[in-house]
Amino acid sequence: MNREKAIVVFSGGQDSTTCLFWAKKRFKEVIAVSFNYNQKHKLELECAKEICKKYNVEHHILDLGLLNQLAPNSLTRVDIKVDKDSPKDSLPNSFVDGRNMLFLTFVGVFAKQRGINNIITGVSQSDFSGYPDCRDVFIRSLNTTLDLAMDYEFVIHTPLMWIDKAETWKLAYDLGVLDVVKKETLTCYNGIKGDGCRECPACKLRNRGYKIFEEKYLK
Repeated sequence: MNREKAIVVFSGGQDSTTCLFWAKKRFKEVIAVSFNYNQKHKLELECAKEICKKYNVEHHILDLGLLNQLAPNSLTRVDIKVDKDSPKDSLPNSFVDGRNMLFLTFVGVFAKQRGINNIITGVSQSDFSGYPDCRDVFIRSLNTTLDLAMDYEFVIHTPLMWIDKAETWKLAYDLGVLDVVKKETLTCYNGIKGDGCRECPACKLRNRGYKIFEEKYLK
């Protein structure tokens, strides 16, 4: 197994950027892979490109336009507004069916061609919007499936799986990239960099986590 190289599933948001720098501390060579699934806010991909260029990370954008066709939702359709609050009895309309499964599968194919075993993704079961494809049981299941499907040993790393947003901010702080994550990333479902719109679920989670982090660790 090649323990010197890794690939990060990279969106240019808070979580994946924290994971990118986490990987850079642990692996000699890190490659970032982003996906164009015709998401509403192409700024996401521009942000990912800018971060990779600035911090000397090899970056690839893969075309996954079919996902947009199969799974219409508020992140891919201009006529569907993002839920301001997550529904109690159903998944929020920002959930894209199959997205993490497809992302990790395509990254797995990409990784094998490059002789890379380590894949890093920023999913978290501890502090998320109820997305089933962010759960640890799903990641472990897919890791086994990819191993069997390609007769190749993958290790899917999830540095954020068991920590909440405040602890994710603390990780960025410990890695020395707090300002990078705070100012240069795009997490907002409405396509606004940094602190975002402050109204969508992603912004509420991000900003609430930062407030807790600030109170707990910076004062």
